[in-house]
Amino acid sequence: MDFAMSEEQTAIFDMAHAFGQENIAPFARQWESEGTIPKSLWPQIGELGFGGLYVSEDSGGSGLSRLDATLVFEALSMACPSVAAFLSIHNMCAKMLDTFGSDEMKSRIMPGVLSLETVLSYCLTEPGSGSDAAALKTRAEKTNEGYVLNGTKAFISGGGYSDAYVCMVRTGDAGPKGISTVYVEDGTPGLSFGAMEDKMGWRSQPTAQVQFDDCKISADNLVGDEGQGFKYAMMGLDGGRLNISSCSLGAAQTALNLTLTYMSERKAFGTSIDQFQGLQFRLADMEIELQAARVFLRQAAWKLDQGAPDASKHCAMAKKFVTEAGSKIVDQCLQLHGGYGYLADYGIEKLVRDLRVHQILEGTNEIMRVIVARNMLAAR
Repeated sequence: MDFAMSEEQTAIFDMAHAFGQENIAPFARQWESEGTIPKSLWPQIGELGFGGLYVSEDSGGSGLSRLDATLVFEALSMACPSVAAFLSIHNMCAKMLDTFGSDEMKSRIMPGVLSLETVLSYCLTEPGSGSDAAALKTRAEKTNEGYVLNGTKAFISGGGYSDAYVCMVRTGDAGPKGISTVYVEDGTPGLSFGAMEDKMGWRSQPTAQVQFDDCKISADNLVGDEGQGFKYAMMGLDGGRLNISSCSLGAAQTALNLTLTYMSERKAFGTSIDQFQGLQFRLADMEIELQAARVFLRQAAWKLDQGAPDASKHCAMAKKFVTEAGSKIVDQCLQLHGGYGYLADYGIEKLVRDLRVHQILEGTNEIMRVIVARNMLAAR
């Protein structure tokens, strides 16, 4: 069992980290204040091949493994977890389109998606259906030309900002088998957006409701087959859970690095505070938890790459463990900064706010526990 990263994996991580430190980290606070990420950033990221991290090479993507992709998100989140998480959402959509889209759709859409000239949002959650995603009500009525959409999606990262929306809609009866996936381009008549949400964290990500009022799309914008949309949506979530865990991991590592530097410079009672044994114990506990989270996450990613029968269980366990570890670590880092940790200038309080939502999205951590328990009972 080899835990070392290969030369190629090290190069991937280093490239993502260097890009993030140069092009994202210096501007993260400004973008948070402005409530948006400059559109000009995305084509730069696309030039690195990050617009289709696990899109097949035959389709023009990077063809990376899920483990390789976690390294990218970990590295970028060391600069800003909000930006890194938004890229994760785009990649989840890109993979769905590459896997299930028709050849015509892929030839029409994928070049812009891969270059990140076309930024994608994922639309599953609705005001009345969060964890119970199969209860979604947004309706797509079939017509001679295609579909007419009516309904509302909630908490959509990129709502009113993205160039296109990968949407789960109801084309049939109640339940998961009545759900299909459609592709809706910005500017489509009948597509509109709610006001920007005022959020605790991820403030650089524009977030709004996505609304459909007799929104007409062509039949060519159906992704895959009717009635398979819920399956498509769920298949993307295992990888999404790994990605969001990676964003917690990278942000926690940054917080710990900042804390080590701060404690070496901050003096109390005539010595730097990193010399107090009680505080050293706290540092040690955070490092242990961080490294345990990293190993757990990479094992889950490896299982997903290998198609292991317990991959979904391990992705759920990793998501629960890593996101909670990340939040705990950044909170402890704030505590070790004392009052300075509460100030925006030190960069810690933003990480505390950004990471909190990771325990909610891509399936709440309560749902992760349900998945794990059901797998345990099924294997009994």
